[in-house]
Amino acid sequence: MGILNNRILPPLEQNPPARPPPENSKIEVMLKLLADLKNKHHKRVYGARELLKYIGPGLIVTVGFIDPGNWASNLAAGSSYGYTLLWMVTLSTLMLIILQHNVAHLGIATGLCLSEAAQKHLPLALSRPLLWSAMAASVSTSLAEILGGALALQMLFKIPVKIGAVLVTVLVLYLLFSNTYRKLEKWIIGFVSLIGISFIYELKLANVDWSLAAAGWVTPALPDGSMLIVMSVLGAVVMPHNIFLHSEIIQSRQWNLEDEAVIRKQLKYEFTDTLLSMLIGWGINSAMIIMAAATFYSVGAQVSELGQAKEMLVPLLGKSAGLVFALALLFSGISSTITSGMAGGSIFAGIYAEPLNMKDSHSRFGVCLSILAALLLIFFISNPFRGLIISQMVLSVQLPFTIFLQVYLTSSKKVMGRYANGKVDLVLLGAIAIAVSYLNIKLLLSLF
Repeated sequence: MGILNNRILPPLEQNPPARPPPENSKIEVMLKLLADLKNKHHKRVYGARELLKYIGPGLIVTVGFIDPGNWASNLAAGSSYGYTLLWMVTLSTLMLIILQHNVAHLGIATGLCLSEAAQKHLPLALSRPLLWSAMAASVSTSLAEILGGALALQMLFKIPVKIGAVLVTVLVLYLLFSNTYRKLEKWIIGFVSLIGISFIYELKLANVDWSLAAAGWVTPALPDGSMLIVMSVLGAVVMPHNIFLHSEIIQSRQWNLEDEAVIRKQLKYEFTDTLLSMLIGWGINSAMIIMAAATFYSVGAQVSELGQAKEMLVPLLGKSAGLVFALALLFSGISSTITSGMAGGSIFAGIYAEPLNMKDSHSRFGVCLSILAALLLIFFISNPFRGLIISQMVLSVQLPFTIFLQVYLTSSKKVMGRYANGKVDLVLLGAIAIAVSYLNIKLLLSLF
């Protein structure tokens, strides 16, 4: 026992203190860093700077979302029902994001615009009438856009509408034929920015009830007698020429369609571009309704014409508000006429199985047909407001054909390959197509 008690146990092991790395190790680390600096094969990380290279096509489409036709519908909604119909802007924007994202997929996955794809994959007896009806819709759209710009010139400088229409047309054709696509893209982004800034200024002057606006964005409501305006707001958002145009201009970055990784990256960035751009359009359209609600609705004044809105803004918010309103309308008319002309060029070139190319005769003829035919029609219209109604009628007739054409082509594995719509996408797109078509047809019937 004593021996056991007197045993000397070895001391417990303790962690030895960390030793500094030898000098040779530090030299090796430095040499590795220097060698890595010379390496040209680092894995690329895509961030905000890379994303900015792909922003643009969605903003061009957004112009059609905030064109003079939308102004009339939004001002009528805000002045008649206050903030109540803001939810329609939210709903229509969600539908538009899905449709535009889907048709952009067609351009990315196939390298064809909607017009080219229809020409290639449909029987001639079916594709030609569809595309010529789309061409008529482009003319109708151009008519409304030119009229909007002409009305703005009348507000600003007292220029007669028909002379103003000629001035807008000359300027637009000059911009289209004297600039590359990327320059036009920058012009359009500039116009959209100015329109957005204009309405921020208008909202700053108005006494907005933001709690009511927030509720209006997310609370569906149909006040008595509002159905016509509801259909007008929704029908003015999804437009045939925008669907054709997006499938064309999404190809402006000219990527390698043979590389699946490149296609997947493009699809990702396209959605970001589309989502961001449509949200900007949502903001501007919302601002129109909010401004009308805070100014006209609050004093019980209903607005049915754009010129009337400008005149009524002056006593309510001051002379500068009327001036900014007219300038923003001018920017909207010019920019949306540019995109309508581009869409006409794309549709007409597609009939001959060609992409949009402003140096090509088919594209140029399509642009001129869309814009000059619209200008000619304006000279036979005595009432500009009536002209806007006629243009809406033509769009309402043609829109269902364009949407169902899009859904058919993007759901076809023969056309899209592995990127064809899945079952969930098909059901969602089909429901949107039926709903939009129903509302546009109902709007058309209500005009008689």
